[in-house]
Amino acid sequence: MQLGTRWAVGAEPPSQLPQVVVDAIRGVEAELVDVDTSQWRWTLTWLEGNPVVELDDGTVIRYTAGEAFVIATSGDV
Repeated sequence: MQLGTRWAVGAEPPSQLPQVVVDAIRGVEAELVDVDTSQWRWTLTWLEGNPVVELDDGTVIRYTAGEAFVIATSGDV
């Protein structure tokens, strides 16, 4: 695993992410409009060359074979 970076909800995701992952991030963020996410961050890591993006609430977005999948949501929202 290779460490990536962290960024705030609503901020610009890292430029090296595939557009489908960015779209998935924006989709998750759109569902959180009524939640105070001012202290939440996304964490990007790389697993076997593929990005794995995790939100502080436990939501995970994985990228495999050209597709992004929202794997889990903790239900804390």
